[in-house]
Amino acid sequence: MTRRYDAVAMPQHTSLEGFPTPLPGPHGGDGPLIARALGLDPASILDLSQSMNPFAPSISSIARDHLDTLSAYPHPEAATHALAAAFDVDPVQVLLTNGGSEAISLVSREIGGRVKSEPEFSLHPRNDTGPLWRSDPHNPSGWLAASEETADVWDEAFYPLATGTWFSNRSSVIVGSLTKVFACPGLRIGYVIADDVDRFSQHQPTWAVNGLAAAMLPDLLGAADLPGWATATTSARHALSAMLTHRGLDPESGDAPWVLVYAPGLRERLAPLGIIVRDCASFGMPGYVRIAVPDDTGLARLGAGLDQAM
Repeated sequence: MTRRYDAVAMPQHTSLEGFPTPLPGPHGGDGPLIARALGLDPASILDLSQSMNPFAPSISSIARDHLDTLSAYPHPEAATHALAAAFDVDPVQVLLTNGGSEAISLVSREIGGRVKSEPEFSLHPRNDTGPLWRSDPHNPSGWLAASEETADVWDEAFYPLATGTWFSNRSSVIVGSLTKVFACPGLRIGYVIADDVDRFSQHQPTWAVNGLAAAMLPDLLGAADLPGWATATTSARHALSAMLTHRGLDPESGDAPWVLVYAPGLRERLAPLGIIVRDCASFGMPGYVRIAVPDDTGLARLGAGLDQAM
């Protein structure tokens, strides 16, 4: 990945209309905050700062079928068995978590660790020694790991959308998130897969996984089309890269559901149009933005927005 760190002028955080655009958060997903700040309808936001599956079906009907679980304490046993069956592993190797962030936190608290190189996902531990962590596909470059690469902990949050399979079946500890696959960041479903998963569960608070998420998980897994979604994501990523190139930008594309673009100030120019892209300064990559793969409707809107903003 080509990086341009030197002599980068940080963009001014002011919209086209002169209203201040909120500074970017560390993880994307800034759509609601920007909508409120700029007086936009939150429902009108095209949030490409969060890399979700653009082809996932709406899960509202599945949620409505399980609203009765909100009146009871959660019991994640059935959901754990459903996820283990989908992954073809023993249920004793699976720990459901409150999103991928909790999975990372539980493993990091138990064994610590370090990243292989920078940039890397910010929630991974940054100790000088300890187990080696690696995201796959790598976040932010988007490239899948080579077959000979090794790590002690693999973060596979985007692996299903890059490969069409649930996980890599490596012998290492694996953390992941179903948020991206089902485009449901508010539901919070993550997991740890390990032979000794109990060592991580000891740090988890009681009722960490909410009842609605646990009740919905078997139905979500039954509705999944990983091969189809991965194929559609790859095609959409190519279309996104072609559209950006046509407009004079130079996208860097890997295997993940996003592309990187060196375009200082692009986030601030697109925000007042209701289009949000991810500022990569938190990765140590000032001037870069990460643009999530959209569906056809989102791609057309992004293209029109670029024509107006640039």
